[in-house]
Order: sequence, then structure tokens, then C-alpha cells
Amino acid sequence: MIKLKSPREIAIMREAGRIVAECHAALGKHVQPGITTLELDTLVEGWIREKGAIPSFKGYHGFPGSICVAVNDVICHGIPGQLKLKSGDVITIDIGAYYKGYHGDSAWTYTVGEVSPEVRALMETTLACLNAGIAQAVEGNRVGDIGHVIQTLAEGQGYGVVRQFTGHGVGQDLWESPAVPHYGKPGTGAQLRNGMVLAIEPMITLGTWRAKGDDDGWTARTVDGSICVQYEHSIAITAEGPVVLTQL
Repeated sequence: MIKLKSPREIAIMREAGRIVAECHAALGKHVQPGITTLELDTLVEGWIREKGAIPSFKGYHGFPGSICVAVNDVICHGIPGQLKLKSGDVITIDIGAYYKGYHGDSAWTYTVGEVSPEVRALMETTLACLNAGIAQAVEGNRVGDIGHVIQTLAEGQGYGVVRQFTGHGVGQDLWESPAVPHYGKPGTGAQLRNGMVLAIEPMITLGTWRAKGDDDGWTARTVDGSICVQYEHSIAITAEGPVVLTQL
């Protein structure tokens, strides 16, 4: 069932989203060669709790981290640990904050030192995919309209669009209906209505879109080892158009 949010609920979600956005804003100077993904996890958990919120991911279906980390060929749901970042890596950090009964959810890809022009171009296209998807998040459109513009833009540049993992509704639950695939046909899927809040999070690869899972039961990565990049915002659908809840 799709849950529509009231203006009061969206206002609370904006506060949850602000906490997430502040964490991302603070992370940049810490994503450096030599730091471990567990050290980043510890930093973010501390920041979230200092703001009176709870890390959304920690303990969710048994997930052990406060953030999800995805380094290089990892697509999503990577567990923070002793892996040290090195120059040339890219890392996506997914952060959720649970505040006054509602979740904010946003992921961002960071570079570690200098990356190749090929990876930089992938990052630029993926961010453009997110923005194109957000532009379609208006009343009367359908979920397929969001996925279609993302798929068209990414595949038009020769990139892969991950299909096994999708965006989703967000609110009192971290993952709510509807699912928001980042591919599809226009005019299909759930109709977008005032009060819906969606997490749009395209995962775009330099190679195949196909994923495989690690033995830890969480980490998903590309089957061909190609780099994956992801950007995510939580978006409220309003009568005035899409409102990004997870930015400063």
C-alpha cells in the first residue's frame, strides 16, 4: 500500500533529510586514502546521534553498519569494515537517519584522490540521471516515467543500468511501496500523487547491469567487476512539483 504523507509529516521528513545532508556535507574531507570504511561508519553514526536521530540502517534486518558502503565494483549494501580506501577508488556512501518517526535516505559517490576521466564521466552522467528522474516526479506522471528517462540517458552514453535494486517509497518505514525501477516504459507503473515520498537512486555501471551477491548476504557487486556509481535523494511529490528533502 502506498502511504501518502501530510504536510506535517513531510516537514518532519525534511528535518530527517537535513540530518542526512549534513552528514554528507561533512564527509567530503574525511574520504581520503588510508581511512577505513568502518572509520567512516563510526563518524557518521556519531553525527546522526548527536542530532537526536538514529541510524536507519543499523540493525535493519540484521545489517551491522550505520552506513552502506560501495567501493568500486560494489553496487550497494556493502558492510563497513577494515578495507582501507586508496587513491583512485570511488565509494558510494548511503546514509539513513530516523528522526521523530520518519526516515531520510540519501546516497552519494565520492572520489578518493584522483580518478580516471572515464570514471569522472560516469559520475557526471549518473548525477544527471538522478536529476532527470527527479524532474519526472510530478503529480500525474507514473513510476515508469522516472525509470524511462534514467535508462534512456544512461544507456545512451553506453552505461549499464542496474535492475536488481530499485528506488522505493520512504516514510515511517525505510522501504515502502512503490518500488521505483531506474528503467522502464513511460506511462507505466504506479501513478504519482501529492504526498508520496520516493527515494530515487540510480545505480549506473561502466559495464554490465547484472549483479552478484557476496557470501556475507548483503554486498552486491557487478558480475564483470566494472565500476558502479550511485546518487540518491528522497523526494516529496507536491502540488508545486518535486521537493528534494535530503539537501541543505
